[in-house]
Amino acid sequence: MKKQFLEAGKIVNTHGVTGDIKVQSWCDTPEVLTDFDTLYLSPNEPVTVKKAYVHKGCVIMHLQGVDTCEAAEAMRNKILYLDRSDIDLPEDLVFIQDMIGLEVYDTRTETVIGTLKEVLTTNPAHDMYVVKRENAADALIPACEPFLVSVDLDAGRLTICSIEGLIE
Repeated sequence: MKKQFLEAGKIVNTHGVTGDIKVQSWCDTPEVLTDFDTLYLSPNEPVTVKKAYVHKGCVIMHLQGVDTCEAAEAMRNKILYLDRSDIDLPEDLVFIQDMIGLEVYDTRTETVIGTLKEVLTTNPAHDMYVVKRENAADALIPACEPFLVSVDLDAGRLTICSIEGLIE
């Protein structure tokens, strides 16, 4: 089941003396977070974003009601969430959070090799899938052609095509 509220970033610090917070974005780019007027600390706790801009790879935000450095400090280490219904996602894209836990099927070996444990987004060329396997070390699969065949959220399956030596 898809989560209604998606983790978007973490409040990592304060910024200045007027209650601004510094947010480490977990979105594709930090700019994504600057487009939202409402974020959530939990499903029942919306917060209104008064201003947001990118500064040195992080998002600086001012939230309504957070007007002092002390109030901003109290928010440190909290997670900010996006409501799925507030996001227009192109049809050919999926949220990484929806992919975690998918069964990973390899067309070359015609077997299920494990489950998707994590997606590493630190490689500048392409993401990497971390596949948790039983009785074997995690496998790293490039998240690009020709390795990525399809993602089927409804079937709960990520289909890849490995090459010899990639998962052995």
